[in-house]
Amino acid sequence: MNLTITPAAEKFMRRIVRFSGGAPQSGFRLKVSLGGCSGLSSEFSVEPAPLAGDTSFDCNGLPIFLPAESRLLLDGVTIDFGDTVGESGLRFRNPQAPVSTCSSHAAAAPASVSISVASIGRRS
Repeated sequence: MNLTITPAAEKFMRRIVRFSGGAPQSGFRLKVSLGGCSGLSSEFSVEPAPLAGDTSFDCNGLPIFLPAESRLLLDGVTIDFGDTVGESGLRFRNPQAPVSTCSSHAAAAPASVSISVASIGRRS
C-alpha cells in the first residue's frame, strides 16, 4: 500500500490518541468509504487494538489501524492536516481521483475531503 502521512497529519493523529484517555498502546483507526461530493467520506476513532479485519502499520511509533475497504481507497493518497479559518481537519489528496463537479465545493481543492475538528468526540 502506498500511503503518505504528512508530519502535520501525524501530529494531529498523535494528539487525538493522547487526549482520548486510552491505553498507551492505543492507535488511530481511520475508516474511509465512498461518498460525499469529493468521492470520500471518513471517520476516525482511537482503539486499544486493531479491530477484526484491520491492518495495523507503524507511523513513527504511532499505530494506525485501517479496515480493508479503507486500504483500497487510500492507496496512493496523501493524508494531511490543515487548520485555517475556513476549515480544520484531515485532508485526503488523491492525484488519480476525478475532479469534483459539485458546485457547493467549487472553491475546495479537487479530490480532497476534510474532517472537522469540531466533530471529534469522546467514545463512551
